[in-house]
Amino acid sequence: MQKGDIQILTERYSLVMERIHEIKKERVGGEPLTAYFAMVADFVMLLEETDLLLEAGGLETSSLEDLKSRNAALYQDILPEHYDTSYANPDYAIEMLGEEFGAMLSFLYCEMRSLIPFIYERRLEEVVIRLELFVEVYAAFAYAWQESEQADAQEAAGEVRSEAGLPPTEDIRQILYWYVSDYTETASEEHLREMLVPEDNFAVNIIKSADLSDVRYLYSYGEYIGENELEMARFMASLPQERVNVMADTYTEGYRIGFEVTNKDLSKKKTVEIRYRLGFERMMRRAVENFEKMGLKVTCYRAASSILYNPSIFKSGYYGGEPNRQYDFDHKDDRAIFFDKIYMQHKLEVTRTAFERYKTEAAGYAGPAVLETFGERDFEPKNKAGALKMSEEQNALWVEYRTLMGELQRNYILEEERSFTIIAFPVPEIREAFGEEILRRLGMKDAMECYHAFFEEIIRINTLDYKLYRDIQQCMIDVLDTAEYCEIKGMNGNRTDLRVNLWKLANPEKETIFENCVADVNIPVGEVFTSPVLTGTEGILHVSRVYLNGLEYKNLELKFEDGRIKEYDCTNFATEEENRQFVRENVLFRHKTLPMGEFAIGTNTTAYVAARKYGVQDKFPILIAEKTGPHFAVGDTCYSHAEEVRVYNPDGKEIVAKENEVARLRDKAPDKAYFNCHTDITIPYDELGELAAVQKDGERVVIIREGRFVLPGTEELNRAFAR
Repeated sequence: MQKGDIQILTERYSLVMERIHEIKKERVGGEPLTAYFAMVADFVMLLEETDLLLEAGGLETSSLEDLKSRNAALYQDILPEHYDTSYANPDYAIEMLGEEFGAMLSFLYCEMRSLIPFIYERRLEEVVIRLELFVEVYAAFAYAWQESEQADAQEAAGEVRSEAGLPPTEDIRQILYWYVSDYTETASEEHLREMLVPEDNFAVNIIKSADLSDVRYLYSYGEYIGENELEMARFMASLPQERVNVMADTYTEGYRIGFEVTNKDLSKKKTVEIRYRLGFERMMRRAVENFEKMGLKVTCYRAASSILYNPSIFKSGYYGGEPNRQYDFDHKDDRAIFFDKIYMQHKLEVTRTAFERYKTEAAGYAGPAVLETFGERDFEPKNKAGALKMSEEQNALWVEYRTLMGELQRNYILEEERSFTIIAFPVPEIREAFGEEILRRLGMKDAMECYHAFFEEIIRINTLDYKLYRDIQQCMIDVLDTAEYCEIKGMNGNRTDLRVNLWKLANPEKETIFENCVADVNIPVGEVFTSPVLTGTEGILHVSRVYLNGLEYKNLELKFEDGRIKEYDCTNFATEEENRQFVRENVLFRHKTLPMGEFAIGTNTTAYVAARKYGVQDKFPILIAEKTGPHFAVGDTCYSHAEEVRVYNPDGKEIVAKENEVARLRDKAPDKAYFNCHTDITIPYDELGELAAVQKDGERVVIIREGRFVLPGTEELNRAFAR
């Protein structure tokens, strides 16, 4: 930024802060609105005080207790114990401020809360535009109130007010709409810069330079820091360097192998993007060093909190603790205020412009390396009456937007040239799942000792002998390649009854249907997977309890007809409408239907047994859970947008089942061929009655019966159960 630009921004900041200080002394729109604007002004002044502290080097000089206290003050308003009376809660905002303005002013307060990280990153422009938005909204109320005081009965010609002294509701919506529209170009460019340009990256600088033995470094980010993050950082600091190296090396080597097994040239790439949870910086430091030895510079962006950066209940980027997941859930549809066709087209155009600016960097982008965490407290979302909801028209438009945005990105970041990797580790919060019975049975003195043991178990699972799994899985593939279809039936209350139609090989000597997946992009081992033929794939998929992307589903049931979801339901909520809406929004991602994009058989019995041993089977992320039984992905296939890339199994056979009837439309109608989502749903072994490959002559070759592998050559997988 040029010196003149900084000076102008500094002047704008001074002026807007001066006005916000005055708001504290003024009365506007009656007592409830006066209290609301005063509260938001107080919050802004806390940020101003924090800004001065940071400028004075307070991160280095403050004690841990002082940093804790400030972090708590910034986030206390949305913590569960305070959320019922927070304006960030749309129901409370509507109760206090009325139906007309409550939800929009709740959104406005959330956007002010997104200032916290920008203050810590010293991004003055991001701060100024949000403060100016707050003052502009306040000014609309102040003007209407002033008019009312001057002439009680006066109203502007042709203008209808819901109540004397209040602005038209549409005026406030328009202010919010144009804020998002005006600054979406700046946000689009900034997001791409963070993802593609490694120079002066905020998070990477912390990883490289912070004293990771002193947990005060966590407060450098501006993220919420709870006991979970503090304990994670302390735990990582206590590990021998050798264990940290194993964790990081498995992660980065999986990334490298992902390029190798798919015949992609890593040497053409310049940058890799990392995603992680705060507390894992010691592992990330080693990973950054490893990537740099591969010739890759590292980028990292923050998980979004501002509406300009498209926040989501599914965190992507780096992030700290989640102070209140209900808060995120309540505001997942805030875009309903502004999302229309005009905005969508504008967003696509400014993103295209941003990609043009960074097209060289985009060509050098190798893809993300993701560290997931699991073990957080259970979360059962509640549907708030006051939460904003997108209309059916907006839902359809959102699906179209995601499709077009995906196509746009793939024009600059070629799918056939990029890769990724994902690995997962448990956070200390998982200790709450270790009950007294578990501790007694395992001979552990306390939950922390149990956590240490479980963490070591996960390291072991992430580094299992891939050659052993490769050979066992090949035995399964040899049978599956000769099958017409597979039958999958549940037991122990599981109502699954599925027939999955399989690809028919033209040249069995050189071709294969299933990929033999060991440990590269998806860590840990192991599974075999394919893209099923949709026609003839039908039946019911049922799971009694499953966590998908951090959300719990009770009795999730999908009914397939010709490989597409025809009906769906769960039992999370009191009404069928709420249950269907929950599934449609978070499993179907607002599509009316989705195809079965993947059928797989997970073989990691070691992970399955570890989950039961420690009583944490409901805590495993999809990444590990999908390896602990057969699973079915709804949405795109595993080869989405890379169908033409030739892929081979370790035995030299080419994998040919990389598309289905929907993906086959990609050349003629790409908007109908892809859905930009892929969600795996696993049937655990203890709910699996039988999985059989059915040959052309009707012979059934059983692979799993009553949760145990019975196919010759797979017996080794049952050893974990015996242990």
